[in-house]
This record gives sequence, C-alpha cells and structure tokens, in this order.
Amino acid sequence: MDLLLAAIIGLAVYGVFHGIRLYRGEAKLPDDLAVALEVGSSRTSATGSAIDRLGMKYAPRVLRLMGPKRVDKVRRKLNMAGNPNGMTVDRYAARLAVYGGLGTLTALAMLMNGQLMLAILFFVYGIFWTDVTIRSAVSRRKDDIDRTLPDFLDVLAVVVSAGLGFRQALERVAEKYEGPWADELRITLRQMDMGVSRREAFDQLRKRNDSEQVSMFVSALQQGEELGAPIVDTLIQIANDMRRTDAQNARRRAAKAVPKSTLIVTSFMLPGTMILIGVGFYYASGINFNDMLGS
Repeated sequence: MDLLLAAIIGLAVYGVFHGIRLYRGEAKLPDDLAVALEVGSSRTSATGSAIDRLGMKYAPRVLRLMGPKRVDKVRRKLNMAGNPNGMTVDRYAARLAVYGGLGTLTALAMLMNGQLMLAILFFVYGIFWTDVTIRSAVSRRKDDIDRTLPDFLDVLAVVVSAGLGFRQALERVAEKYEGPWADELRITLRQMDMGVSRREAFDQLRKRNDSEQVSMFVSALQQGEELGAPIVDTLIQIANDMRRTDAQNARRRAAKAVPKSTLIVTSFMLPGTMILIGVGFYYASGINFNDMLGS
C-alpha cells in the first residue's frame, strides 16, 4: 500500500514538472488549436491562460471523448454565458483535461490513503468544476440582462418616438449601454449588416440567451411587426409586462424563502435557545440534582 501511494505521488510530481516543461517549451500546436489558444487570451487571467496552455495539447482527445452532441451542448452553454473570460469549446476541453487529470490523481492518492469521501470529492471537483463555472456565468448573465432590458426598452421607445427608425434607434441606444445586453445587440446588428434578415437575427438572439424576457421581447417585436402595430406602443407594453413579471417573480422568491427561514429557525435556533434558557435557569437556581435524586 505504501509503495503504491509513493508511486502515485511520484507520478503526480512528474506530471507537475512535465506540465511546467510543456508550458515553458511552447509546444507546437496545430493551427486550429493555436488560434483557439489565442482567442480571448486578453480576457482571461494569467492562471487561466497557464491552465489553457497545459491542457490545449489534450483538447482534441477530450473533444473526441465528449462526442458531437455534448460538444454542441457545451457550445450553446458558452454562448448563453457570453464566453466568460474568453472561453471557447477548445479552451473548455483544455481546462477539463487539466482539472480532470489533477482531480483524478488526487482522488487516487486519497483513496490509497483510505479517505474515500475526499477521493470522491476531488474526483467530482475535477470533472465538473468547469461546468459549474459556466453555469454560474449563465445565471449571472441572465440576471444582468433581465435587470437591464426594461429600462433599455423605455429609452428605445423614447428614441423611436423622436423620429428615428427602429434600426437607427437600436444602434444609438446600444452605444450608450454596456454589459451583456449591449454586447448581444451589437452582435445582432452586425449580423444584420452582413445580410441576415431582421427576423432571423432576432431569432438567433433568442437562441443565444436563456432568458424569458429576451424571448418575450423577440416574440412581441415580431408579432407587432406582422400585425403592423406601432413600434413605440409595442416597446412600452413589453417593458411594462417585463416589470410585472419581475414583480411576480420577486413575490414568488419571497414566498419560497419563508419556509426555508422557518426551517432554519425551528431546526437550529429554537433548540439552541431552549438549551441556553434551561442552562441559565439551572445555574441561577442553584439546584443540586444529586441531592434531589438522593445520590
């Protein structure tokens, strides 16, 4: 057992030095992987860039193991997350290779040491940590877009009512905003500049975002265009509906929070309070239970 544990630790140390050698050696990569390594490199941290360089060599193997369906699913999640920190599918595979390898080696070391729970924890961390960060980025981005969209529509309605066309007003207002929603609008406008129809560009906008409010905005905009409704009235109505939906969601979250807080109070705070009161009464009364029990 000790010999096997020493072999695993030695393999881990060798992996560390081998990774450092690959990082410093600037290993020759295929053209597509070299481009993938540089895409978004200015948006990621130094640690993230180092991890990507270590794992990019193994990215094709990871992508083959994932299969086309999961690769497409990961690509869609990255689009919904806004490619956080310059994350691409190849960089995702590189980080999965590094985290998965380190997590597996650490799990084996813990398992040889008899620590099963720690082994499972490290293995799960190595396999799923990259997906957890993407899921968190999707949630933050969705909340940011949902918070920005109603005010954006109000401003857009004012600009359109001032006499500008919808396309020109969209460009003017998008220039004044920052964040995920402004980025999505710039992508949509760029697609329209490249010849994509407005309906198709907004359909792709809806597919890139896992947001009910974005879907509501696109659907109402397209229906208003088909029915010939005034664009200003449509935008104002959409903004009001979104604010009403936000208020309903806030009340729903508050209603769900009440049972949770009640459970915490009854499970932890109430027993602790009763114990504290009982101990206080005991010491304040000066009762000797040995005398009461006759012992």
